[in-house]
Amino acid sequence: MTDRRTVLVVEDSPTQALHLQTMLEQEGLRVIVAEDGRRGLEKAQEIQPDLVVLDVQMPEMNGMQVCQELNEHPETADIPVVLFTAHDEQESVILGLQLGAVDFIPKDVFADVVLMETIRQMGLIPEAEPATA
Repeated sequence: MTDRRTVLVVEDSPTQALHLQTMLEQEGLRVIVAEDGRRGLEKAQEIQPDLVVLDVQMPEMNGMQVCQELNEHPETADIPVVLFTAHDEQESVILGLQLGAVDFIPKDVFADVVLMETIRQMGLIPEAEPATA
């Protein structure tokens, strides 16, 4: 079995963070959770995850600031960031992509499916192993 890919979830809502962690772990991913932007930035620098799923609206340091910081530091600039947020206004989407996010997923009824498909297209979800008889 290959090494599991690591996803850093930066989400200030414990309920949402647990939901994302559970969903991603069921797909075979290793999940690290940070409860705010500053801790998320520190953990990204420390563990060098394969992907950061980042909430935009957080106290102190919001997701846009974290995304910008990640992109400005050579050691984290290549880590893909998916913004996962309740804000889907065009200006927010454009700003997030300009700051280096690879995708911007609104938290709506389709969010989980879209997030999983994005991660699958990035090649981070392992292929299902064939069942043995």
